[in-house]
Amino acid sequence: MDHLRVLIIDDSLTIRAMSEELIEREAGCRVVGMASNAGEARSMIIDLIPNVVTLDLNMPGIDGMTFLDQLQGVSHPPIIIVSSTTSAGSSLTADAIKRGAYACFDKARILTDASTFLGCSGRR
Repeated sequence: MDHLRVLIIDDSLTIRAMSEELIEREAGCRVVGMASNAGEARSMIIDLIPNVVTLDLNMPGIDGMTFLDQLQGVSHPPIIIVSSTTSAGSSLTADAIKRGAYACFDKARILTDASTFLGCSGRR
C-alpha cells in the first residue's frame, strides 16, 4: 500500500514533533521529513518527493507567504498551511489560498484538539 508522504515545515521543534505524532497515527500516512525553515524545505521537496507539505507562516528568514510566492510556477505538492495566524474566513487565509495554498488550518485549534486526543489536556 502506498502511503501519503508528508513533509512538515515549522520552526518549532515541539510543533514538528506533535504534527509528526498526529500524522503517523493516521493509517496510510507517513512523515518523510521535517524542516525548520523554508530554505531547508526547498531541497527536501525535491529529494523526498512528498505528496503533501504542511507549512507554518511565521518562521524566521523566509516566511510561509514568501515561500508560497517562490513556489508559484514551480511543480510542487499541495501546500497545507498550519498556522496560528490563519482562521476560517480571515483575510490572511484568503491571501494564502490566492498564493497557492491548498487549505489553511488554525494551529492553535489543532493543538488543542490533539492534546485532548493524546491525553495531554490535564483533565482526569
